[in-house]
Amino acid sequence: MALTRDQLAQRVAQEFKDGYYVNLGIGIPTLAANFVPQGMDVMLQSENGLLGMGRFPLDEEVDADLINAGKQTVTMVPGASIFSSAESFAMIRGGHVDLTVLGAFEVDCQGNIASYMIPGKLIKGMGGAMDLVAGADNIIVTMTHASKHGDSKLLSECTLPLTGKGCIKRVLTDLALIDIEDGKFILRERAPGVSVEEIVKLTAGELVVPDNVPEMNL
Repeated sequence: MALTRDQLAQRVAQEFKDGYYVNLGIGIPTLAANFVPQGMDVMLQSENGLLGMGRFPLDEEVDADLINAGKQTVTMVPGASIFSSAESFAMIRGGHVDLTVLGAFEVDCQGNIASYMIPGKLIKGMGGAMDLVAGADNIIVTMTHASKHGDSKLLSECTLPLTGKGCIKRVLTDLALIDIEDGKFILRERAPGVSVEEIVKLTAGELVVPDNVPEMNL
């Protein structure tokens, strides 16, 4: 079965490492704050000016003034700091983020990402996505493998306006974990109960399938 939003966030959190500074984009990536492995020292950054973001609050913990970039209320961990958005983007642009997790509409096998607009639909702007893809070396995209119409989002070439070029190396979808190498998608893991055949069918770009593709450990 395809992964739920929480399961996607849980799998993304397995990519965190001790000492990492991690930026979580709006949407599914922000949910990863709830799944930081026990005992791991990770500082989560929100581009609106919070370093040390914690899990989502319980009802009695809600502080309406403490929000993430998606305007969701959050908590802070010990040692957290609050600063201006300008300083937050200086951290991003200066390459001081170890891992960025972003959502996307499309990713292609050249590592290009389209994540900020669908032509003809009203948008508020690109937000911080362009800075994040330009300033981070380690980016993971998390999204559904196909659109609600069943069209693949993993393409030979993106059809939507690009947010960044050649910057994506790993994609986690609700069906699979896929790396991007030498202009090809490489299937690394599959969601529990999802067959390789299903993933191949819903991947439009060239997909390399190793002899052994394990199920994700969630």
